Amino acid sequence: MNTMSVNVSAVRSATSVAGARESARDFLGGLRLPIAAEDADTVVLVVSELVTNALRHGGGTCTLDLTAHPDSIEVTVHDHSPQAPRMRTPDLNDGTGGFGWPMVKCLARTTAVTRQAAGGKIVSALLAR
Repeated sequence: MNTMSVNVSAVRSATSVAGARESARDFLGGLRLPIAAEDADTVVLVVSELVTNALRHGGGTCTLDLTAHPDSIEVTVHDHSPQAPRMRTPDLNDGTGGFGWPMVKCLARTTAVTRQAAGGKIVSALLAR
């Protein structure tokens, strides 16, 4: 089983999210058992959405963990907010979002949100490999 962990900060969030995507691509490219290009794109998209949400709504820093299982890739993001992601009607006019969490839930086999006793939460998504 391969694993990777990356700390992400919102100091320059667009750069941070791009770095998270690049780290995910590097991780996937280094797997002993290759992942199909379409599945890799899906993992990178989910990484981008979860890291963006964590930086925007979770206190400005997060940790991204990726784990390769024999038949799946697990994307896990830890942040400092106890507030769980929520489904909401996407904003088509004012650009305030609402697209990411529904998309992640649609793309992932399963998702989970776990509040931490010490504060914050872990959001995870299990994706096909």
